[in-house]
Amino acid sequence: MARIGFIGVGNMGGPMARNLVKAGHALRAYDLDPGKLGEAVAGGAEAAADIAGAATGAEVVVTMLPAGRHVRGAYSDEGGILASAPAGALLIDCSTIDVATAREVAATAEAAGFAMLDAPVSGGVVGAEAATLTFMVGGSEDGFTRARPLLDAMGRNIFHAGPSGAGQAAKMCNNMILGISMIGVSEAFALARKVGLDPKKLFEVSSTASGQCWALTTYCPEPGILEGAPSSKGYKPGFTAAMMLKDLKLAQDAAGGSGAETPLGRHAMELYERFVEAGGAETDFSGIIRMLKGQDA
Repeated sequence: MARIGFIGVGNMGGPMARNLVKAGHALRAYDLDPGKLGEAVAGGAEAAADIAGAATGAEVVVTMLPAGRHVRGAYSDEGGILASAPAGALLIDCSTIDVATAREVAATAEAAGFAMLDAPVSGGVVGAEAATLTFMVGGSEDGFTRARPLLDAMGRNIFHAGPSGAGQAAKMCNNMILGISMIGVSEAFALARKVGLDPKKLFEVSSTASGQCWALTTYCPEPGILEGAPSSKGYKPGFTAAMMLKDLKLAQDAAGGSGAETPLGRHAMELYERFVEAGGAETDFSGIIRMLKGQDA
């Protein structure tokens, strides 16, 4: 059993924290939202009054925060994790942030004597609740080995992507693929309807042909085809369009800084910007099919 401080127990962090408790770990949680913190306590965690309270005495500190500036502050500010966690604690940041910030914070942590991993996840709220997340981990081999039992309690597929920042790089590239492929699948269903092809027949054909992909066969954006997909639940999010847009922007920032050519990634970002600006921010990202069909977000 490990003593874990968990900072950020929102839509993703909350179920991840509950799964750690279910695995037998002692968990002290902190979140700015009292309601989310209350849910974590109901799930078996102890409430901390602040970041320092969550990190003090912890063998492992896990963070799940919205953006790079929040991660930097949580670790480096006065009363933050680096100032509060005991020597030798393992630090695991599961936020999705830019590669440069991940490397910067890891370097600061390592200079202070801590092992730190960037370990963003894929799988959305459904995966967090079911403990089937995919973890893409950057950092040392030793840190990865230490973290593995905890990651196994929260996920199904655990990958060591390389040194610090590699986890964020893998997540960024993966979600660029996902955003592009979801738009392609959505455009195909929109076209099928226009030319009189039954969407279910398109699914039958493409799911066993060269158009097969995760966005089609696991997360089909056309309503009424896959019972468990958000499209069949009014596009209630597992993964919001706003979060997809965030990830596509991270990819474009990285492409600009590295000189990579990603024209489809850029166009996907522009389409998701339009969808979000039209009111689709809190809709599941597969809901972009509505815009492509000419429907309201």
